[in-house]
Formats: sequence, structure tokens, C-alpha cells
Amino acid sequence: MTEQQYDDPHRLASAPVVVGVDGSDGSARALRWAVRYAAQHRRRLHIVHGLDLVGVSRGVGTYAVATLPLIDSVKAAGKALVARAVTAAGEYDPEVPLTASMSGDTAAQLLIEDSVTAFAVVIGASGTAGTLAHLGSTLLAVTSHASGAVIVVRPDPATGDAVRTSGPVVVGVDGSRTSEAAIAAAFAEAAERRTGLVAMHAWSDWDTGQFAGEVTSMTGNLDDVEAAVLAERLAGWQEKYPDVEVTREVCTAGPGAQLTELSKTAQLVVVGNRGRGGFTGLLLGSTAHHLVQHAHCPVMVVHADTEETKR
Repeated sequence: MTEQQYDDPHRLASAPVVVGVDGSDGSARALRWAVRYAAQHRRRLHIVHGLDLVGVSRGVGTYAVATLPLIDSVKAAGKALVARAVTAAGEYDPEVPLTASMSGDTAAQLLIEDSVTAFAVVIGASGTAGTLAHLGSTLLAVTSHASGAVIVVRPDPATGDAVRTSGPVVVGVDGSRTSEAAIAAAFAEAAERRTGLVAMHAWSDWDTGQFAGEVTSMTGNLDDVEAAVLAERLAGWQEKYPDVEVTREVCTAGPGAQLTELSKTAQLVVVGNRGRGGFTGLLLGSTAHHLVQHAHCPVMVVHADTEETKR
């Protein structure tokens, strides 16, 4: 049973797994995955749908006479969508406690607000997303601005629609506070799933193959030094989770590409959100940004408030 942590709202027994639904294929895939995830963690599943009524009203423009009927129609459609999602979730696993809600806010606003007290927020993504336009503003906003853990459910492109349920948990380690939170979450996930953990450490986000037009090479015992850093970062967590078998990997640069490669055989990739500054892409962070677009399995983006990071 998950250890109670009263100072962390995400770990309270009442904290649900929240999943956003919108009627798309990605949403349906996320719902099925979220049901399994809630069952694994013995959590209530809360299904949410944002209507974006302000956007609907704005679209009508000056034709106010049409606003009320349109809003009523949108509400009716939303209610039906949520009802179908609740029915589907109950069929996936009738033992998982279910609640549902609908809001006039946008999906992003709703999920970000609910993330403050959620165990985790689950959202779907297309398996073919290669640009931010394809990825969707809702997913990008939620992964950038939500609290706690956000899980982007991505299918394996090699198998089309399927989401892998076997393989190790993979975690990206860089030594930051958010990385420590990601390590905590990854060990917990690996232990819950009774699978191994692959910890990948890259000392730089840069591509060291070229710099200023010149091909560069790394010399010295950098790999040994970074391997020692990785071992130190993992030591306390390995003591806490002795049954989790850990594989360590070190690369000099390009963590996004390396983690994407590892995602081809993983069931979950966990990364911290190192985003900073006022631009949307920077708020998400380059590695997480890359993974939510290109990974071959679900990606958990962990914000630093998700786990207790002090040992």
C-alpha cells in the first residue's frame, strides 16, 4: 500500500487519478490506460471534460441570439460524452471507483486546476505527433503548467494503437531537484509494476558531436565520473526499493534522443520538468518537450512538488 504523506496533497488517500476526455482516439486510449493505472495504485478515477464555453460564445460573435441554443447543445453533447466515458471505464474495470465532472472551462484550465490535488493527471496524445501543432495546445499547456505528475499516454508507433504494458520503467537523471522527484516517482512505479528500472544520465543537453561547425570528441575519464554521479543519485533510492533491479546508462549528451530510443522497449518513461522562463517551450523543458512528441510509450512528466525529494 502506498505510504501516506500528509504534507503532500498528491499522496493523500483521497487524491484521484484524473483523466481528461474529449471523444478523440487519443482520449479513449488515455481513458483505458488511466483505468489500469488507477487500479494499480488503488486510486479513484476522476473523469473530466472541459466545454470551453467562453470560446463557444466568442465563436458566435455578434449573433447573441444563437449563443444560448449553441451552449445548450454543447452542454448536452458534453454530458453524453462524459456518460460514455464513465460506461467505458466501468467496463474496463468495474472495481475501480469512478467519479466524473464537466466544466465550462477549457480542458487545459480544468486539468491544471485539478492537478493541484490529483495523484496524477492523464492525457492522451497522437502516436504520430511530430510538431507542436500536431501535439495540441491542451497537452502542451497541461504538461507545462500542471502540478505534480502529468502522464502523456502515447502508443507504440510500431504497433499502431497499442500501449505497451511490459518492459522496464526508464528515468532520466540529471542531478536537478526535478530530476530527484523523477527518480522517486520512477522507483515507486517500477516497484508497483514489479519490473526493472533503467536510469539514464546525460551530463549535457548539448549535441557534443559538433560545436561551432567542428567535430569534437570527449576525452579523459568523463564516463567514469558521470557513472559515479549517477550511482550516488540512485544509492538512497536503491536502499528504499531493494527489490527493484536497476540498470545504469550514461551518455555525454542528447538525453531526449537517448530516452526516446529506450522508450522503444519501455512501458513508461519518467522525466522531471526542467522548464523555466516565460516561453511555452521553455516552460516544458527540452527533454520532456521532445519525449511527449516522440516517445514510443507513455511519458510521465514530474514537477518538483510531486514527490518528497529529501532522504
